[in-house]
Amino acid sequence: MNRHVRFACGEYSHGTDAIVQIKEIGVFHYIKGNITMQFEGGVVIESNGIGYEIFVPDNSPFYLSDVNETVLVYTSMIVREDDISIYGFHNKEALELFILLKTVSGVGAKASISILSSMSVSEIKKAIVFEDSAALTRANGIGKKIAQRITLELKDKLGADEGFSETAENSFSGSGKAEAINGLISLGYTKSEAMESLAGINDKNLTTEEYIKRALKNI
Repeated sequence: MNRHVRFACGEYSHGTDAIVQIKEIGVFHYIKGNITMQFEGGVVIESNGIGYEIFVPDNSPFYLSDVNETVLVYTSMIVREDDISIYGFHNKEALELFILLKTVSGVGAKASISILSSMSVSEIKKAIVFEDSAALTRANGIGKKIAQRITLELKDKLGADEGFSETAENSFSGSGKAEAINGLISLGYTKSEAMESLAGINDKNLTTEEYIKRALKNI
């Protein structure tokens, strides 16, 4: 008989009065099984007769999987006083970013999932490295202050990990590109989108308008 387990308890007790509360534990690195159900905010994966309810980003490819399709989900298990939840991702990079986001003060699992639901992993990393807090506020529940805190606390770490130069943004200063960035932002693009679209333009003597026109072709 199949069992559907959500780990709905929040405290473990052993013996008489001993109570242990755990915030985060690495019981599962990944779960491999068949998708038996898809719901708003997550999926149910059956493995060895147990149905694991796993919360995933809104843009997760698991929503495109067929029922009974075998998948491998990289997981993070979060334990609170009143609940234990499993969060899942289709690759290690997304899982690692989820864990990194949670190291920021005021950013929990739900906020991290919200950010990962709003953009791809590469877009989130670029937004952080280029201090594009406006892009992060696209995520549901992420305000300006939290977004700025994320970029402040993680930009150096992600910049080093991803091989971004510390002077990446400075390379745009003092040229028409710097003004073109502001122009693209005024058109509704984020700072990271503007910088990425201009990064591949090697001509150095273009006017601001010419930079904007070429950049728009790259977006």
